[in-house]
Amino acid sequence: MFGWLTKMKTKTPKMPVYEWTEYKGYRICAAPTAEGSQYRVGGIIEKDGEILRSHTFIRADVMPSATEASAISLSKARLMVDQLGDRVFSE
Repeated sequence: MFGWLTKMKTKTPKMPVYEWTEYKGYRICAAPTAEGSQYRVGGIIEKDGEILRSHTFIRADVMPSATEASAISLSKARLMVDQLGDRVFSE
């Protein structure tokens, strides 16, 4: 068998693991994205009803750490729920 065949590994993309939090009847989670050495603020807001409604948001804010970006992302999600409620799902 050729040696280079045994060294080849198939890379499977890692699926993100989200930590969901309940907030005023909505499920929110932080979903920051890595950009170089920083992390862009973003997250997901969901609400169950007759159908599952979901809104993904990405902000211009970038943070130096994933932990800080996650904290800001959750804060932004809560603010969106407080200010917009179900209108967050409008297109």
